[in-house]
Amino acid sequence: MSCGGFKFLEHTADVYFVSSGLTIEEAFENAAKAMFEVITDTSKVEPRECVDVSDECSDMLNCLYRWLEDLLILHDTRNMVFSKFKFKFVELGSDLIKFSGTACGEVFNHEEHEPRVVVKAVTYSLMRVENVGSCWYAYVVLDI
Repeated sequence: MSCGGFKFLEHTADVYFVSSGLTIEEAFENAAKAMFEVITDTSKVEPRECVDVSDECSDMLNCLYRWLEDLLILHDTRNMVFSKFKFKFVELGSDLIKFSGTACGEVFNHEEHEPRVVVKAVTYSLMRVENVGSCWYAYVVLDI
């Protein structure tokens, strides 16, 4: 896999993927895209409405988990699907990390959007974030 994007990996019961990017932020954005690709065909999701996300976390794994979990909560509570993402770290403290992001999409419509798999939760199973050479990788398992 070249640096940038995502690919799905083998897993016995759930969805497992790796996302990548030239920066850790880009890897997190591509992780969000991968998660929503599980839910629907993101190429058919118009970025009509953008929603801001901000949260705090304790380390990079917790940041990845909370970013994806916050997006999944928006999907579940507002029935929205997203296709464009922006993630940035706001504050990198010793005990607390703050981030903000934006997810752009629209309300899920059965006539326009293909329903795929229901994602129940983001998990810490096999989760890791690593920098290899000039590329960042984020590994995630989604409970389906």
